[in-house]
Amino acid sequence: MALIVQKYGGTSVGNSERNRNVARHIAQYHTKGDQVVVVVSAMSGVTDGLIKMAKEIMPLPSEREMDVLLATGEQTTIALTAMALHAIGLPAVSLTGAQAGIVTDGVHTKAKIQNITPKQVHALLDAGHVVIVAGFQGQTIEGQITTLGRGGSDLTAIALAAALKADLCQIYTDVDGVYTADPRIVPAARKLREISYDEMLELASLGAKVMQSRSVEFAKKFGVVFEVRSSMNDNPGTIVKEETANMEGVVVRGVSLDKNQAKVTIVAVSDKPGVAARIFKAIADASINVDMIVQNVSHGAGTPSTDISFTVDKPDLLKASKVIEELKSEVAYREIIADENICKLSIVGVGMRSHSGVAAKMFETLAAEGVNIGMISTSEIKISVVIDLAKGEQAMRAVHEAFLTA
Repeated sequence: MALIVQKYGGTSVGNSERNRNVARHIAQYHTKGDQVVVVVSAMSGVTDGLIKMAKEIMPLPSEREMDVLLATGEQTTIALTAMALHAIGLPAVSLTGAQAGIVTDGVHTKAKIQNITPKQVHALLDAGHVVIVAGFQGQTIEGQITTLGRGGSDLTAIALAAALKADLCQIYTDVDGVYTADPRIVPAARKLREISYDEMLELASLGAKVMQSRSVEFAKKFGVVFEVRSSMNDNPGTIVKEETANMEGVVVRGVSLDKNQAKVTIVAVSDKPGVAARIFKAIADASINVDMIVQNVSHGAGTPSTDISFTVDKPDLLKASKVIEELKSEVAYREIIADENICKLSIVGVGMRSHSGVAAKMFETLAAEGVNIGMISTSEIKISVVIDLAKGEQAMRAVHEAFLTA
């Protein structure tokens, strides 16, 4: 008998028939005697619909109320999944994140899990039930509903697998594993049999939509080996695990394209010590994650100034602009330029550590496609560039062909 944690994404539970399909899939494990904990997302499109309704009422709604609103998406799914299991004669109980013992900090819409006390989950499993847990959510010690950010159901599943000491953690999605690129954009993309935590973490944080980056980070920290696979078929998926020696033989493991990026440029900022610190502290205090930062060479004689550009997620653009506007009395600058027509193209691979010329090859490939590079960021195992959104998919296909098509 094994204890298994399974996570099903929004597409997998997108309608009644798919919900019944998930129930039949869960039954295959439960009838073998396995204990099964199931984490589910909101049905496909529901979260976006709730956000749209909120923003029709006001452009920047209260984050506390957004958490209360968005948590209902997963609560709908857990009840329907439990019903689908009841319909085929399986005992099942649905639990909200709070009922499952998930305690978070108080940062609304982007809460971090502080601890999990899964006493109720264990008790229900011991009584023979399938336990269905709402992903993406928890509560503070004070009892406030919180959500974990987009893709937070992955984090719920990985964290529960760690807390329960599960024998197996399976992340079911609408694709049957991790690919070298998004196969909907790059038809030549191929499925990977395995990938390291570090590579998966980079791909997830760079816009690959298979996994939420924080969930991969959590898995690495607690040594949770997991498999990404499809809920639509029984094909083997991709195993995500600690790096092994043979992984360095592959220079580039994957290519990702993040269309959810926006660029903010603060024009003619005073070039003196402490200014950048003040700007980015205010942004951090607003719980906005900054990705790439570029500061131009100082210009001007008597009172030198510079331009500072940085990227944020598109949903944070309005908030970031507002934070900077509120600094106008403290930090002198000419204007703020916000640009949503950008995307971030990245290549990832642990093999980059031991191979030279990777950046040059990527830049030559983009130049041949007539793609201009706006910003560049590198690490040991990745290279990212900001480019024009309109050329993103074309650039992704060209880079994939240059590095990954034999």
